[in-house]
Amino acid sequence: MSSYRNIVWFLKAMRQYTRTGYEAASREFVARDLSANLEGRSFMITGANSGIGKATAMAIAKRGGTVHMVCRNRDKAECAREDIVKESGNPNIHVHILDLTESRKVWEFAEDFKGKHSSLNVLINNAGSMVKKREVNSEGMEKNFAINTLGVYILTKGLIPLLESSKEPRVITVSSGGMLVQKLRVVDLQTEKRSFDSNMLYAQNKRQQVVMTEEWARAHPRIHFSVMHPGWADTPAVAMALPQLYETLRSRLRTPEQGADTVIWLAVSPVAARMPSGRFFQDRKVVPVHLPLAWTHYSREKSRALMSRLEALVKQLQPSGGRSQLNSPIVTVELTGIPQGGGRRPV
Repeated sequence: MSSYRNIVWFLKAMRQYTRTGYEAASREFVARDLSANLEGRSFMITGANSGIGKATAMAIAKRGGTVHMVCRNRDKAECAREDIVKESGNPNIHVHILDLTESRKVWEFAEDFKGKHSSLNVLINNAGSMVKKREVNSEGMEKNFAINTLGVYILTKGLIPLLESSKEPRVITVSSGGMLVQKLRVVDLQTEKRSFDSNMLYAQNKRQQVVMTEEWARAHPRIHFSVMHPGWADTPAVAMALPQLYETLRSRLRTPEQGADTVIWLAVSPVAARMPSGRFFQDRKVVPVHLPLAWTHYSREKSRALMSRLEALVKQLQPSGGRSQLNSPIVTVELTGIPQGGGRRPV
């Protein structure tokens, strides 16, 4: 069955995820969907110093939005900020330095941001990673899981109260079509018992992002949640993570701006906000989260089990005796074997 999924997915990818796929889809785009004045609205974008993140930040800045760039490397972030301010003429671009692989620091950042800012209209979870060998962060969390799944969970849940108190709130998570080849797993989330396969683990993390989005949409109807696949874009992260694929398909890859198009559309378009919350998007359209006949469907119970497991891990990261600022679990599910401890592929 896994071979079937991989074959069907690759044929789909070559047709839809390339620049040609974008150009075909864009014939149906409505230009006025992005004609928005974003003055007075604030946007947080993780991984905003290059690639899709920077293209998204630039587009929002040009429309007058306030941009909070959440980046790991200060020099690269400041350089990107200078480019964005210069080209957009918008000075309301702010840099925040955060290593999203460090789980406790993500929680601390969300708490600090809520204390300093009265509103946040849109959160864009763009940063992602594919670490090629098993590494753990300072809390013992496997790094792919820490940034792609747990980091997204902590940052989003931590900022939900601020988003809910803001006007027309939205959360967009940049996922991957690669998740289509993976079933949802809620055990051994940090690859402690299985052999380590970074490609498989990345796709698993991206499947988990889809499930988190679905569950958040059910639990928080005031916020519009979406998750999307940007296609295969020519970005530094892709070149670093998948050098062979990058060199083979370089002439067919989308530009960063093409990869960012649906992110921007989901973040600013009134049309996007009228779409159902919790859905998976590709090229401004809702698309299925499963391949035909691929046997990757999961039950609601399994989805909620994942959320409860993530919440249990988050509680371990908070200061002893401290009151949780994250929302309580959606449902309590009894679980056993919750892990106590513990390259890049952003396509």
